[in-house]
This record gives sequence, structure tokens and C-alpha cells, in this order.
Amino acid sequence: MLAAVIFACALLHTFSTKHFETLANRHPNHAGLFHLLGEVEVVFGFWAFILIGLLATFAGNNYAINYVESRHYTEPLFVFVIMVVAASRPLLDVVRTLVKSIANLIPINNLLAQVWLSLAVVPLLGSFITEPAAMTLAALMLAPQVFKQGMPEWLKYAALGVLFVNISIGGTLTSYAAPPVLMVASAWQWDSAFMASTFGWRAATAVFINATAISYLLRKHLSVISTSNETRKELKTPITVSLIHVAFLVAVVIFAHHPVIFFGLFLLFLGFTQAYERYQSPLLLKEGLLVGFFLAGLVVLGGMQQWWLQPIISGLEPIQLFFGATALTAITDNAALTYLGSLITGMSDEAKYMLMAGAVAGGGLTVIANAPNPAGVALLKQGFNDQSIGAGQLLAGALAPTCVALMMFLI
Repeated sequence: MLAAVIFACALLHTFSTKHFETLANRHPNHAGLFHLLGEVEVVFGFWAFILIGLLATFAGNNYAINYVESRHYTEPLFVFVIMVVAASRPLLDVVRTLVKSIANLIPINNLLAQVWLSLAVVPLLGSFITEPAAMTLAALMLAPQVFKQGMPEWLKYAALGVLFVNISIGGTLTSYAAPPVLMVASAWQWDSAFMASTFGWRAATAVFINATAISYLLRKHLSVISTSNETRKELKTPITVSLIHVAFLVAVVIFAHHPVIFFGLFLLFLGFTQAYERYQSPLLLKEGLLVGFFLAGLVVLGGMQQWWLQPIISGLEPIQLFFGATALTAITDNAALTYLGSLITGMSDEAKYMLMAGAVAGGGLTVIANAPNPAGVALLKQGFNDQSIGAGQLLAGALAPTCVALMMFLI
């Protein structure tokens, strides 16, 4: 019960981060503290420590420590590592070059084609390079074109909603890249062929519809934004350095479930970037650490919510489960929902499909709905008013693309 109350407080805090930024302006003597509490990536880690302190008070230090150490932190560690690696300049240059080359083949405005590819094709790459990597690449590609001061605020939230939803459903073409799929793939014996034929084509269709609709709305604003961009003079990255960065990304993805190995690779990656610093931009260490802190806090708080979440999931009919999972995803995490579903014995195939479809469709509604979302927030919030992203505005921006995803999964 205590953990549920703390979890509710964390949710309310998530939806109130913009209010803390306002308090920072009103009370300059404590502006630093309010800015810290206004960072959405800090919220769940902050409340996780409060929960740990209360557990130690009421149940004893050993109980609190044993509980924290019983949690699995592979996903937060992986998201941190993949964010830093994927955002490195040589890798980003490779993706930019590929996107621009493909955009040149599309018979529309080149900049519009690049935006469409970043919102449509890059999210689908998440099925192969994992969703957090796809989110990082797409966010960095879109930041200078869409998420900038001067772009209408409602359009930025609409584009953010499309990005989050497309990333969430775009990872369902395989059985290993999306966290909610990974939680059940082994238990339910869902391989990549099953995912592609059952979920993949529906997800890809929804991704293309969403990307096309928002690109159409953005078309009149892109040229205005792009003319203010200043191209930086940077050393051209040698092809060898770029290929080594790609190799690091592939290796981290391959060993995504083995933290000792992928973190060792990350340390080697840091050494390599230091050795060839002239070809690098500053690594996203701070942003990656904040996102990892957010997800670790979610792991700690979410581990004590099974007592009320699982009865809800097990007590719903398939169609109720579909919409219920979508709604629950907005206030929990879609991977947590599907994991709880995998523990239920005797679920029908229809119920399994509905749970997964609802969980991934709702993955763009809030920051906590899908593991890569905090990464997108960390990378894009500078382009929004007050340099923060409002939870209510994000929910509104994600409603339309979420409805498109729901309709496709119901076909």
C-alpha cells in the first residue's frame, strides 16, 4: 500500500514538472532545487529513494537493501549505453548520410523527405537496433529541423507524440528489440517471424500513416526553421572510424542482455572516442545518466505494483484487455504490463495478442509508458518553451497517432 501511494505521488510529480519550473522563476533562492525537481528524468529516481527510506524505516534496513538488490537493472544500464553510443557524431553522420541519400530519391521537398524518413523509417529500424537506439537517432535527426524555438508549440507536441508512438510500435517487427515484446517472447514462444506476420505489418502501416500526416502539417514550417541553422565546420570522419562506431553499436545490441559484456564494450568505446577526439562531439553522458536514473527508479517503484496490476490484467476480457492495457501503459510501463501478463497461466492466444497490442499502442501517451521515451525527452526538451515538456500536452499530441495504431491492431 505504501509503495502504491509513493508510485501515485511519482505520477503526479511527472505531470507537474512544468509547475516546478514556474516555482524556480518565482523563488530564485531555491531555483536550483526546483529546476532539479522539474527534470522529468529525476522524478522516479527521486521517489524511489523516498520509498527505500520508508521501507528501511518500517521494515528494516536489511529488507530495504535486499529489495533494491533483487531488482534487475539491465534495461536502465543498456539504455544509458546505447544512448551514448548511438548519439556519437560518427554514427549520427552515417545515419544522416543514408537518410539524405534516400531523401534525394523521393520526389518531394528534400527537407520534408528527411523529416518523413526520420519519423517513419528510423522508428522501424528500432526492430533491429533496439528502440532506445532508434529513439536517440530519430530525436537527434529531428531536433534541428522540427524541435526548435520558432516552430508552433502545438506542432512540436504533435510531432513528439508521433515519434513516441511510432518508436513504441515500430519495434514489433522482431522478437528481441522492444522491451514489452522481449518480456513475453520466450514464455509465449513468439519468434521474429510470428511478430512480423502478426504485429509487424500492422505497426508499419500505422507508422507510415502517422509520419505522413504529421509531415504534411509540418511542411510549411520546415523551410523557415532550416534557414536559421548554421552548419558547423567539423573534420570529416574517416570511414574506418565510422565503421568502428557501427561495430560498437552492433556489439552492444547483440549483448543487450549481458550487462557485464556491454558495459565493458562501453568502456572500450569511451577509450576509443578519447583516442580520436578530433572526430567526436561531446558525448551525451549527462542525458544518458539521467535517463538511466529515471528507468532505474521506475524499476524500483514498479516492482511493488504487481499486487494491484496483475488482478486487473487477469480479470479482463480480451477486448477490455486491449483498451485496458493501453490506458494502464500510460501510468505504468508497457514492459511491466506484458511481464505481468506472462506470469498469468492459461491466457488465450487472443488475450495475449490484445495485451501486447494495447501495451505497445499506448507507449507514446506519457514519458513513462515506454522505456525509450525518457531518452527522447532528454534530447528534445531544449526546443520547447521553458525547456521542459508538459505531460498533458504530450498526452494530447499522442492521442491521434495512438488511435491510428489501435485501429490497425484491431484489423
